[in-house]
Amino acid sequence: MDTPTFDISISGAGPAGSALALILARKAPAPERIAVIGRHPDPDAEPKVPATKGDPRTLALNHGSRVLLEQLGAWPDECASIETVHVSQHGRLGRTLIKHDELGVPRLGSVVAYEGLMSALRRALKRSGVSLVSGTPDPTSGGDRIMFDLGERKVTSRLSVLSDGSRPKGIERTYRQHAVLATLRASRPRPGWAFERFAREGPLAILPHPDGGGMYGMVWCCAPDTATRLLAMPGDAFVAAVRATFGDRLGAFQGEGERHIFPLSMHAGPSLVNARTVAIGNAAQTLHPVAGQGLNLGLRDAAQLGITLAPWLADANADPEPLLQSYASRRRPDRWLTAGITDFLPRIFATGNPLVEHAGGLALLSLDLLPWLRTPLARHLLQGLRT
Repeated sequence: MDTPTFDISISGAGPAGSALALILARKAPAPERIAVIGRHPDPDAEPKVPATKGDPRTLALNHGSRVLLEQLGAWPDECASIETVHVSQHGRLGRTLIKHDELGVPRLGSVVAYEGLMSALRRALKRSGVSLVSGTPDPTSGGDRIMFDLGERKVTSRLSVLSDGSRPKGIERTYRQHAVLATLRASRPRPGWAFERFAREGPLAILPHPDGGGMYGMVWCCAPDTATRLLAMPGDAFVAAVRATFGDRLGAFQGEGERHIFPLSMHAGPSLVNARTVAIGNAAQTLHPVAGQGLNLGLRDAAQLGITLAPWLADANADPEPLLQSYASRRRPDRWLTAGITDFLPRIFATGNPLVEHAGGLALLSLDLLPWLRTPLARHLLQGLRT
C-alpha cells in the first residue's frame, strides 16, 4: 500500500489550525509531513492596512493564549493590553471589576487585529517546515487514510484535523442578534481598560484597539433590525446611540472607518468526528462573542491536541483512535462549560424581564463584593477549565 502523502492534514489555515501546525511541528521528527490546507497569502507581501480600511475584527486573547502564541513565535507586533475589565448593565444598578493583579498575572489579556495575528502566524508557519498546501479542503474518509481532491492535485493523510472550515453539526442556537462591528476614537481613553455592558437586546463590548491613539474596537450585539438601523445611521447619530447605551466613561466618541454586521448563532458538535478525524476551533464550536471566548477556546483545543498527538508522531503507523478518544474526553468539560457560559449570559440579560434584570444587577454587585465568587469565573475566562 502506498504511503500517504502526509501524516496529518489540517483543513483550514485560520488561527486555531495554524497554531496547531506550529505546535505539532516542534514535536514531529518530520514537520514536512504535516500539511495545512487552505489559503496561504505571503505575509511578507501583504501591505499593512489601516484599521479603518482592512478587516474590522479585533480579537481579545486571554493571558493563556498570549503565552502560547509567544512560545510559538507567532505574537503580532501590535497589541493593546487589558488589565481591568468593567462589567455593567444598562439601566440597572450593579457592576463588577476584574483586575489583573488579583489573579497574579501581568494582564488579563490582549487585543490584536485579526489581520495582524494572521500575518504573525503565517510568518511562523513559513519558518516551521510544515507543508503549506493551497486549495479548498474537502476531506473524505477511506479506511486508514483521508483523501483530498484539490483539483489538479490529490493528496492523502493518515489523520485529519478539521479547523475553521465548516460549522459543526449538533447543538444549534440562533440568538436573533447581529453583531455590529465598528472602530471608535474616545476623547477620554482609559489605557488597559475593557468594557462589557449588557443591554436589553444584547451585550456591548468596547475594547482597546491595538493601533492605540485612543481607538477602541466595538462589538454591539443587538436585534437584526436595530443592527440594520445602526449600520445606516450617519456618523453623529451612530456615536450618539453608542454613548446612550454605553455612557460617558470614555468621553465623546468619534467613528473611524466603516461599520459591519454579522449574524450570531451557536453551533457545537463532537470533537471526534470519526476514527481518524478530529475537529478543533470553529469546526468544533462557534460561540456567541460575549466575553470573547471563541478563539481562546480554539487555541486550547490546539494546545491539548498537540500534546495528545506527540507520541503518535514518533510512529505514525500506529492507530491514532485511542489518542483521539482521550483528547475528546479531556476537552469535553472545558468546551461545554465555556459554551454554556457564553450561551447563558447574552440570553439572561436580554429577557426584558425587570425581575431578571434586577437579579442580574445583584449578581454583578455580588461578584464585585465577594472575591470568592468572582475569582473562579475570572480564572476560567483567563485560562479555561484545566483538567
